[in-house]
Amino acid sequence: MFVFAITRVTDIMVADPTGRSVLHGVLVMAVLWWSWVGYAWLGNVARADEGIVRVVMFAAMGAVFVTAIAIPEAFDDLPGGLYGPLVFAIGYFAVRAIHLAAFWLLSRDDPDLRRQLLRFAPSMVLGTTLLLVASQTTGWVQTSLWIGALVGDYLGTLLGGEGWRLRSVGHFAERHGLIVLVALGESIVAIGIGVASRPVTWGIVVAVLLGLIVSGLLWWAYFDVTMLDAERAFRRARGRRLIRIARNGYSFFHLPMVVGIVLASLGLEIVLEMVADGNHHRLTDPLSGWPLAGLCGGVALYLASVALFRWYVAGTLLTHRLAVAAALVAVLVPLGSAVPALVVLGIVAGVLAVMIGAELVRYDDLRRRIRHPERA
Repeated sequence: MFVFAITRVTDIMVADPTGRSVLHGVLVMAVLWWSWVGYAWLGNVARADEGIVRVVMFAAMGAVFVTAIAIPEAFDDLPGGLYGPLVFAIGYFAVRAIHLAAFWLLSRDDPDLRRQLLRFAPSMVLGTTLLLVASQTTGWVQTSLWIGALVGDYLGTLLGGEGWRLRSVGHFAERHGLIVLVALGESIVAIGIGVASRPVTWGIVVAVLLGLIVSGLLWWAYFDVTMLDAERAFRRARGRRLIRIARNGYSFFHLPMVVGIVLASLGLEIVLEMVADGNHHRLTDPLSGWPLAGLCGGVALYLASVALFRWYVAGTLLTHRLAVAAALVAVLVPLGSAVPALVVLGIVAGVLAVMIGAELVRYDDLRRRIRHPERA
């Protein structure tokens, strides 16, 4: 369901790569993210394949799928059929209501958890209500209501207490790693979509391989060491620190990672479309505007988020990753508008390759201790 939903988010940005569409895509992604996070917490309290929770998950899947279908109409209704913005808002309301009802049932023997749910419920109600109101408006009023809904929901979760339950650190970390994989998988889908139904050329082959290098190195930046280092620190945590790591480190810090990948997918798909266009001049045309900002800024946002996540959870800060992220935005975005799009993609792939290669040399001992503790 979420693979499909994230693909739809990229689609609405690629169809009209303007600031408004990119902002709408990010807002929709933030809504989808909160749906994933909610069920990650729920699935950590009870098995998803047993009893009533299995039925709850199927019901939530249906609501998520309806919401995903309505993503292209989340802000602007298309002619004919049901009113898209309202369908999206109702679908999201159903996702959240099912989540809250299931948590309430599962907490019947846990008064502290029920009190936590009561503290959490107002922000959830506020967020979904504002989205329902937003569905009846247009323009910046609508966008402002969306922003208000998300700010209220996220702040409510951040400030609404730490009385949650976490029964399996491994499961919780795996759920958040999985959604990063889902987003990276969507970036590869974006590469394929950009050249779909076009005759294969050398330009396409080069662009596809460069795009896969970028996606692969983004995977490496998180899954090679960061995920393992953070999960071990997560396992050592106790009490409130455990819940804070789960909430802040995973549920909050992973959102900009996923948004960064989605923005990078926008740039990747546009680059591939340009290379596959068949017009010789398109090979030398520069990447500009939001696709350029998406490719460079999305990769930068991802790298910065991964670095800050590891620092918050495990106390290890790789400052050079923050420097690379800053350079991608401050140097490559201005430079990218003056060179061919394929060159920009090659530079991004090269920068990531140099960064990962330097880490393999510089942190070889640390990497071995983290990945193979039994040999340390």
